[in-house]
Amino acid sequence: MRSFIDTHCHLDAPEFGDDRRQVRARADAAGVALCVIPAVASFNFDTVRELAHAQSDAYALGIHPLCTGQAQEDDLVALDAQLHAHRDDPRLVAVGEIGLDYFVPELDDARQTHFFQAQLQLARAHDLPVIIHVRRSVDKVLGQLRRAGGGRPWRGIAHAFNGSEQQAQACIALGLKLGFGGAVTFDRALQLRRLAATLPLEALVMETDAPDIQPEWVYRTREAREAGAPQGRNEPAELPRIAEVIAQLRGMPVAALAEATTSNAMAALPRLTGLLPSIRPAA
Repeated sequence: MRSFIDTHCHLDAPEFGDDRRQVRARADAAGVALCVIPAVASFNFDTVRELAHAQSDAYALGIHPLCTGQAQEDDLVALDAQLHAHRDDPRLVAVGEIGLDYFVPELDDARQTHFFQAQLQLARAHDLPVIIHVRRSVDKVLGQLRRAGGGRPWRGIAHAFNGSEQQAQACIALGLKLGFGGAVTFDRALQLRRLAATLPLEALVMETDAPDIQPEWVYRTREAREAGAPQGRNEPAELPRIAEVIAQLRGMPVAALAEATTSNAMAALPRLTGLLPSIRPAA
């Protein structure tokens, strides 16, 4: 069976409260061997860790840019303490979800930048990769990575990448893999589909961002929702079908894409290798 890693999946979200176990079982049956569950704020640090252990998955700890309006300096202290306390936990694979967001206009630029900078420093201090939110912020994220990098490359993932080819190459040059998910399944996503088709295969990892970023066959338009249709819920079992779209765009077998992107995920988040020891990471 093809083996996938969903490198970004919020399985702790309330949308999965009623059938989380069944959701994970469907993913397993579909060939999703591992999910990475990123935290978004200090209130769910324990939740994602406990869920990852209960489901034999992986997790990341961090403060999401959309949560920086409520975050305090004590949350950074708590993050540092958690990273230290669980430093030997093989299921703790990254600092994330962190980053910058310029899609939501009411976010305070200085505040989210402060928390991003502080978390990059923690990632370096704890020698962990990063899972980075880059919505309409790729250039500013790249600037922060260069300033915080000290001349050393990064490991990690630019989550839900949707930038230009130049920005993609800049992320790759800094050591990041690029997360592709449901957005690539829409015919109108011409630039994103070009990138999925033409970027180096070793730069791509698969993700769902479930329950969000629904693929085309799950998404419901605003008109449909206003007419009474429920919003579609994304889940990790959709990942193989999303991969089929990318494989078709690249003109390659989906099994080869599964093997490559799983290997790439382990290169980006090296502790995943110990969780799937039968698969070799990319160089």
